[in-house]
Amino acid sequence: MLSHATTRDWLIPYADGMLASDERRPIDGHLAGCAACAAELREVRELNLLLVTLPPAPPVAFAPFWLKLQATLPQRRTIKLPTFARYRKLGLAFAVAAIAALAAASAALAAPSALPDNPLYPVKQLEESLQVAVTPSSGQLPLKLYLAGERLREAQAMAYDHKPRLAATSLRAFGVIVNDASAALKHADPRAASEDLKRLRADLDAVERANVTRNDDDADIKQVVAADLDEIDRIEQPEAVTPDPTLIIGTQATPQPTPQPTPRPTPRPEPSDDEHHR
Repeated sequence: MLSHATTRDWLIPYADGMLASDERRPIDGHLAGCAACAAELREVRELNLLLVTLPPAPPVAFAPFWLKLQATLPQRRTIKLPTFARYRKLGLAFAVAAIAALAAASAALAAPSALPDNPLYPVKQLEESLQVAVTPSSGQLPLKLYLAGERLREAQAMAYDHKPRLAATSLRAFGVIVNDASAALKHADPRAASEDLKRLRADLDAVERANVTRNDDDADIKQVVAADLDEIDRIEQPEAVTPDPTLIIGTQATPQPTPQPTPRPTPRPEPSDDEHHR
């Protein structure tokens, strides 16, 4: 059996005849025993009869209605659209800035692999300088070893490409980096430092082989490679240990005075016979 609240919700469609017979049956059962719902149903039906008996609404002309409605609406404002000429300079500046940003981003991405004969090589050098400047002291040695290996890679590529002058320049830059890192290598882990120097020595040999393989056998490259190998040998040599001076605490005997030679009188020459008679 339906509840009182559910029956009240269905009274209007029930009075309008919009329910099926199986839906009306539980409502009929509730209305038979609920006087309140039956009274509300009668009010709904009386309201329906009243609405049916009302005369139809008179037709309203749309034009007068719209004029009255338009008078109550806010006035339309004229909006001036910006012309292209006004923002031409701003648009061009934005386009140039976007192109410059894209070019800078492309250069920054391509610079790490640039070789000395590439126009982007100065950008690579600038990035490396900034990286060295911002790297803390604890990370300076790995960074310098990486840069040293990068210089050797460039030198080998330039030697293969028959560009001995650029190869020699990269080798000299390698020597500067290794010399700068020599103090840190001497105080680093001996095993790790030995492995790093061994790798650098092998890369130098690869540059030398590239110089010979291309039938250049440039003397400048050979000289710089020899100087770099000497620098690696100097780093690998252990530092000479100077013994600390010992301090003797206590009384010391007074040293004996050094004997001085006794001066002898210089003999005077004896006067001759002639001088004696005078």
